[in-house]
Amino acid sequence: MNTNINKHSLLLVDDDRVVLAILALGLSRAGYTVSTAESVDEAEALLASGERPHLAILDVNMPGRSGLELAERLCSFDRIPFMLLTAYSDHDIVEQAAACGALGYLVKPVDTRQLVPTIEAALARATELQSLRVTGQQLQNALDTEREISVAIGITMVQYRLGRKAAFELLRKTARSQRRKLTELAIDIIKASETLNLGE
Repeated sequence: MNTNINKHSLLLVDDDRVVLAILALGLSRAGYTVSTAESVDEAEALLASGERPHLAILDVNMPGRSGLELAERLCSFDRIPFMLLTAYSDHDIVEQAAACGALGYLVKPVDTRQLVPTIEAALARATELQSLRVTGQQLQNALDTEREISVAIGITMVQYRLGRKAAFELLRKTARSQRRKLTELAIDIIKASETLNLGE
């Protein structure tokens, strides 16, 4: 057993029971926690029950609903990273897979030795993407905070006929004396100003 793998959980979705059983066994032995589903509906039922795998591995061609259909849901709603398996290499499917955010694409038959490096690369990429999303959100929050404080400084400058530095100092002192964050005070000042403007 590979002890380097930190018990990542995988969801395997394939309508071929033999392929599903062989891959599930091999990946379990490689150190992963593996759940399986034989159809998109079965996979969706697992997700609906609260299962959140670190990575989903989806067969593209299944009777009824395809793996690509599930891929779109994973990308749009569940934010669960995924890679695709298919029985043949098809340029259109590769393009569709990339367009809906697949982190990997393998042509069957595959064995565990082939699959593990691809899974590890996909998991590493998923971690990077999540980190970028968090950083992006933090930057957006910082920009929003900066904007709110700037607007509140502008309102204070007009209201008290102060320069920018003096208006900022007044806001900072007021926030400190009220034991509040500067952002909270800024939001209240903006709201109060909007209320007064509405009353005109």
